[in-house]
Amino acid sequence: MTDKRIAITGMSINTPLGDTLPDFFDGLMAGRSAVSNWKAFATDNVYSKVGSDLSEYDVAGAVARLDGQIPADVHKRLRKLANRVAWTTRHSMLLAVKGWLDAGLFEHAYDEDRIAVIVAGHNLNALYQYENRIRFQEEPDFIDGMTSLYSLDTDHAGCVSEVLQARGPIYTVGAACASGNVNLRAAIDEIRHHGAQAAVVVGAVLEFAPVDVHAMALMGAITYQSFNDQPQRASRPYDTAREGFVPAHGGAALVLEDYDVARARGARIYAEVLGAAANSDGNHLPQPSAEGQRRVMTRLLAECGVRPTEVDYINAHATSTPLGDLTELQSIKQVFGDHAYELKLNAPKSMLGHTCWAAPVVETVAAVLQMREGRLHQSINIDDLDPAVDLDVCRDGPVKHRVRTLMKNSFGFGGINCVSLLRSVE
Repeated sequence: MTDKRIAITGMSINTPLGDTLPDFFDGLMAGRSAVSNWKAFATDNVYSKVGSDLSEYDVAGAVARLDGQIPADVHKRLRKLANRVAWTTRHSMLLAVKGWLDAGLFEHAYDEDRIAVIVAGHNLNALYQYENRIRFQEEPDFIDGMTSLYSLDTDHAGCVSEVLQARGPIYTVGAACASGNVNLRAAIDEIRHHGAQAAVVVGAVLEFAPVDVHAMALMGAITYQSFNDQPQRASRPYDTAREGFVPAHGGAALVLEDYDVARARGARIYAEVLGAAANSDGNHLPQPSAEGQRRVMTRLLAECGVRPTEVDYINAHATSTPLGDLTELQSIKQVFGDHAYELKLNAPKSMLGHTCWAAPVVETVAAVLQMREGRLHQSINIDDLDPAVDLDVCRDGPVKHRVRTLMKNSFGFGGINCVSLLRSVE
């Protein structure tokens, strides 16, 4: 069972750059920023005013557009739940259904007991909880009567399970900004070791509350000093004026299957997942460690039997923090040696902002689309390249580049590191 190959057969996306794969890819290639000022909550008392905002996204309209594309019973369950549950849970269901549709699995009958659902993230419904706490202070009986259920992260997995009628293992995994890759790792294990035939990995949209954003500003993690009036310039990995990451709405889903089974059923295979490795720095503070990052990348290459020189492209974590960007580049040079200067890297967060727990899933979708098209997007907003940046970070615009093997890095608060390797199926 450990030799099972893993295929990505379905993907879905929703960011302010687009809610379809073609629109999302076109936005990346155009170098268009998704960052604006927050609309989801008032920022009067919040230092940082900038973020990628999906609060005005028409979920009901997106659900309605699926009528006739998915089975009627699935659409009925989705429509019913989307009218009830918390805002970000609606997005999780929508992403899962669109990923399942993209994989062609509504026409392929897998055993319901062998379909896994894994949701990436924690503290997901923060604004919903915040607003209900305010109502409680004003009038306890005016809170949402379902708060005790809808506040739970597990409600995301439960709702996806109900809509898809997936009756295998369902759970959430929280690993800060590495959540998406840790969830990918769990999905690999479900298929290789626990009998799952398919697994849905949902990178859930994190619903920020104003207290969260302000606290991150007080900690110095996010941008707030220079770009409140120029939000599209705020996320600027590798630039000398970077001052912190930009919190962002955004989510994605991946559908994984046994590679041989997917091939036998005639599925379109986006990419093969070679593996994902995780470790920690032994330090709970948000202080990235080149040593921890080096160890996890080295371990992953060894576990997958991949030589450093086989990697063509790294989809970087690159959050636009002064320390984090350079730490990641340092660890890459330690792992890849001279080959680091042959690699191409880019920073999707320069356009998307930091979708936090969902970022590894969102950015894996971006990486796979680029690998399949043989084109890499620009890292935008690099007006003055940090002199310490001596690797090719795709500063000067989209470039043609054949990618056979890619690495996706993710490094989260709490010293959590998780990195994945994917291969083209050309």
